[in-house]
Amino acid sequence: MFALVTILVLLFASFSSAATYTGSAACRTCHAATYARWQKTPMANIVRDPREHPDAILPDLSKPDPLVNFKKEDIGLVYGSIWKQRYFKKVGDDYYPLDAQWDVTHQIWRAYRVADNTDWWVKFYPPENAKRPTSALCDGCHSTNLNLQTKTVTEWNVGCERCHGPGSDHVAKPSRANIVNPARLDTVAANDTCIQCHSQGQPPQKPMNGVYADWPVGYEVGKNLRDFWQLEEHKLGETTFTHFADGTAHKNRMQGNDFVQSAMYAHGVTCFSCHDVHGTDNRAQLIKPTSVVCLECHGPSSPNGPHAPSIETQTQEAHTHHRAGTPGNDCVSCHMPKIATQLADVNVRSHTFRFVPPSMTKLDKVPNACNACHADKSTDWASDALRTWKDRSPWRAE
Repeated sequence: MFALVTILVLLFASFSSAATYTGSAACRTCHAATYARWQKTPMANIVRDPREHPDAILPDLSKPDPLVNFKKEDIGLVYGSIWKQRYFKKVGDDYYPLDAQWDVTHQIWRAYRVADNTDWWVKFYPPENAKRPTSALCDGCHSTNLNLQTKTVTEWNVGCERCHGPGSDHVAKPSRANIVNPARLDTVAANDTCIQCHSQGQPPQKPMNGVYADWPVGYEVGKNLRDFWQLEEHKLGETTFTHFADGTAHKNRMQGNDFVQSAMYAHGVTCFSCHDVHGTDNRAQLIKPTSVVCLECHGPSSPNGPHAPSIETQTQEAHTHHRAGTPGNDCVSCHMPKIATQLADVNVRSHTFRFVPPSMTKLDKVPNACNACHADKSTDWASDALRTWKDRSPWRAE
């Protein structure tokens, strides 16, 4: 019996390895509604060719700016549209970053160059953007099936097969058995579907075929991500380019680094317990509005807590201590504060789900949830306010 199982496993492995990438368009016939939703998402539109999409470039390049030393004709690809937009020039068979980026929030130009002593890979490349190839440093997470040797992709953007694996067998004969569904994987493998790109890390082998790549080269969904990618390590008490002193993400694209530390992760919650990357009408592709998502698992009658007599009332809240309808009453304001740097003073939400008290700011310079909203107040003011919350220990709240 054991021998038979072994043979079947080996046969399935060889069958799976024979599958090739087809591109997301091949999925449209059978999954039309899902495909239509996905097409509108940031995942499907993070990389755009301005020749195919004339509206891709957000700023008006006809207006001169001292930071901008390139023309529209120089731009081969555009990355991003939500927080920032970056521009890349094609040279030979690769793309290279241009020296300015557009700050979408503030509608201004900012210089763009990854500084020295920041990302691990910087010391292995020249300081000029024109000598830092995106195939090694960016494109692996902004495309589907990038071949690092030939510099070719099956498709730009995060296509269906980025999360479901190569789909040729499934297209030829649709079956649950010949396509990966992350929802049917174990918790670790399921979350790794997203963590492969939503994390700061390093390949365990450096260089790989002479290339220092800043993405998990060779990883496909269902494989062991740890064989291809190792999350950046952190020493408690140290503030680094990537982490605050408590281990919370200091910079963007570290949702995975945060999440693996959380009680949520330990209890089997997955990224898609909250997000649907196929597309929703909610911010960040949440399956429901923020507090609705949280309150489906948390509440006074839930063993998950919070253990307070009320969550949503029209009077002073028993748990949040902020009135209903105000930002402070929203779960994410306290448990997912915007403290990870995206660009300049624009931050994105922490994903550890820990409440960071003002005392952590005073002790280790970790931004706290209170002053993230009450920016005009001091940390002492925030600590004093927390001491009036009679439903919790003052030693824990400060």
